[in-house]
Amino acid sequence: MNRRVVLSWSSGKDSAWALAALTADPQIELVALMTTFNEDADRVAMHAVRRQLAQAQAKAADLPLIEVDLPWPCSNEDYELRMADACQGLVDRGASHVAFGDLFLEDVRAYRERQLEGTGLAPMFPIWHPEGGTPALARRMVEAGLRAVLTCVDPKQLDPAFVGRTYDGAFLDALPDGVDPCGENGEFHTFCHAGPMFGSSIDVTVGEQVERGGFWFADLLPA
Repeated sequence: MNRRVVLSWSSGKDSAWALAALTADPQIELVALMTTFNEDADRVAMHAVRRQLAQAQAKAADLPLIEVDLPWPCSNEDYELRMADACQGLVDRGASHVAFGDLFLEDVRAYRERQLEGTGLAPMFPIWHPEGGTPALARRMVEAGLRAVLTCVDPKQLDPAFVGRTYDGAFLDALPDGVDPCGENGEFHTFCHAGPMFGSSIDVTVGEQVERGGFWFADLLPA
């Protein structure tokens, strides 16, 4: 029996790479993408990507987008209540699994697994890698044609000058030692606009770059 999978969709490169992996598996039926949004800002939580760009990604992937709105500020209790409602909605759609684009953080994986206990949904981690495997993974992404833009940088871990840059081979070459090339430790977040997981690319331009809440953000605009 095929697994009916909803992919947790951050709008970034790891979610996109997970989408490519799931699409290549003949035993998986992709049901939808699911994204959490800051309902006040109307943007993807943490990545700060405009809602319409996440919707454009879903269209390019030819999948429905399940939009979960979160209040801001959002307590853990509020988050878990809204996600519990969302999970029930996934079960009602006939989904059996939720997939995540996590790479190697064991505490994050354990949290996902706990949150899905008793929901009727099983977790999947289709691109899980050992920590030392991310440099090779990043190169494979770029070589496969994946392209993304850095939308958020943590200046405590990476120079803010990197925000707004294209995620490509030149970017990987320029990364300082100690920064994970997939940004798995929260060094940066991305918006994926092209790659083998999409039927067409999404044209964007880099707008204003601002510091907010201790992070640097680049505002992406539909071209």
